[in-house]
Amino acid sequence: KVAIKGIERELICPACKELFTHPLILPCQHNICHKCVKEILFAFEDSFADGGSESSNQSSPRIRISASSMDRIDRINRSGRKRNSLTPRSTLFPCPSCQRDIDLGERGINGLFRNFTLETIVERYRQAARAAIAIMCDFCKPPPQESTKSCMDCSASYCNECFKIHHPWGTVKAQHEYVGPTTNFRPKILMCPEHEMERVNMYCEICRRPVCHLCKLGGGHANHRVTTMSTAYKTLKDKLSKDIEYLISKESQVKAHITQLDLLLKETECNSERAKQEASQSFEKLYHVLEEKKSAALRAIDTSKNRRLEKLQTQVEEYQGLLENNGLVGYAQEVLKETDPSCFVQTAKQLHVRIQKATESLRSFRPAAETTFEDFVVDTAKQEDILGDLSFHSNGLEIPEINEEQSRMYNKALISWECPGKTDSADIYVLEYHKLNKEEESVIWQKTEVCGKSKILSDLDDDSNYAFRVRGYKGSICSPWSREVIMCTPPAPVFSFLFDDKCGYNSEHLQLNPRRTSVESRAGFPLLLGSERLQVGCYTTLDYIIGDTGIAKGKHFWAFNVEAYSYLVKVGVVPSNKIQKLFHNTHDVTSPR
Repeated sequence: KVAIKGIERELICPACKELFTHPLILPCQHNICHKCVKEILFAFEDSFADGGSESSNQSSPRIRISASSMDRIDRINRSGRKRNSLTPRSTLFPCPSCQRDIDLGERGINGLFRNFTLETIVERYRQAARAAIAIMCDFCKPPPQESTKSCMDCSASYCNECFKIHHPWGTVKAQHEYVGPTTNFRPKILMCPEHEMERVNMYCEICRRPVCHLCKLGGGHANHRVTTMSTAYKTLKDKLSKDIEYLISKESQVKAHITQLDLLLKETECNSERAKQEASQSFEKLYHVLEEKKSAALRAIDTSKNRRLEKLQTQVEEYQGLLENNGLVGYAQEVLKETDPSCFVQTAKQLHVRIQKATESLRSFRPAAETTFEDFVVDTAKQEDILGDLSFHSNGLEIPEINEEQSRMYNKALISWECPGKTDSADIYVLEYHKLNKEEESVIWQKTEVCGKSKILSDLDDDSNYAFRVRGYKGSICSPWSREVIMCTPPAPVFSFLFDDKCGYNSEHLQLNPRRTSVESRAGFPLLLGSERLQVGCYTTLDYIIGDTGIAKGKHFWAFNVEAYSYLVKVGVVPSNKIQKLFHNTHDVTSPR
């Protein structure tokens, strides 16, 4: 038997960090609780309604949304389903596991399969963890008796007496399927979420999910390559079994890697302590001037040590998951116990991919972090009279430059930078900015740490100038500040919208991208004729497209980007009562204003 407690890591929801509850399978093949999907989508909708994402992080105490996910809220909202939309839109959902925006389609949550195999394994884990806690009968009068069996058809638990009462001999209920006491009730037949009255009997190899015959005949899988459920079940189970057998056969190699990683952890600890001692001895020589600098250097070493230890510890946990009866392998062995082909194939494909990745990492083993701390050597050869402005500049650490072409200032500021040598030699960057105000005598810079080479800043004032600068850090060594760049925010609050693909949209003349953020004319002979008529003084027919949101009042700012190869482009606003007239009279060149 597989040790259930050894696979707990595989049974944790990436959103709420708790055991899965009614897990759903996303199109990216990752699992997430049903409640978590709804709460994340509700958080995004609330942030869209409030005009920002600051309050959405506190809208649900159950889920833990990361800072990187919160930075994507505006994009998800504008690309997803709007509250005031008159037509169904595809829903984008940020997967907490792979950090990608997943298209859930027009049906949204209703189009997702429930992972009954994973749910069964979670239930077995719960029972192993609470072996002393009994499941009580659902029909006893108070006080309830301990249940002895559960009916899968009734989805309820019974004691012996209640089971006889509710399942009398000679009735249809006497033929119901019953098992030992459980709280996990799963349907006998897996039904299609697209066609709720049809059972799934095929497997789409393109989308990697079970489908019914209606999906194949006229649904979204009409042109996809499908196979029978029994064939998919046998193929995936054979592949998964062979890969698991291979990993189990390499258990001695896995244990050797874990032993090596344990030694690397200890070596990292020793070397970090040695680096701290060397840094302390160097700073003691210049104690009066360098006391504050010494504390900063020790913190930097600790930060680097913790980062490396975390990477190495994570690697240890990953390799421990490859041991038999533990982690990923243990979870896979539990999945192999699944006998229902429909439930098995919807779980096995993604699990097989993970097993293959684990196999590849086993073949090309490499520690996740270095154990040396050679970068934390303090140079004490400089004279004391210049130590007051010591910044530990390194000739090998390049000065970053803010890229003004890639940086943007709208409702939020996107500041991007790069290194002249195109190398990322810094571990972390510090971005500072302040609002230019002639009345203020002293400048107060606001600081933020960034792991990448770009940062989105919010809460900036409208119609204001801001100065930005950035520097890189590698351990306790930093580069000089970059050249200050001054950028101006829009004169009014930014108005965000997408192009409308329903009202007046001419798909024969115009081509709209899937995200509805850009549009262009379809190339063809009529366009050439139109251009020729324009040259002789006859206006060509114009194709119009409108935004999916209107303005009732107030002052707003928005911007368009017109490609250099464009021939004739008009941009503006039009009253709502003239929209129909505009689409019917395509020769009207005075609108929009």
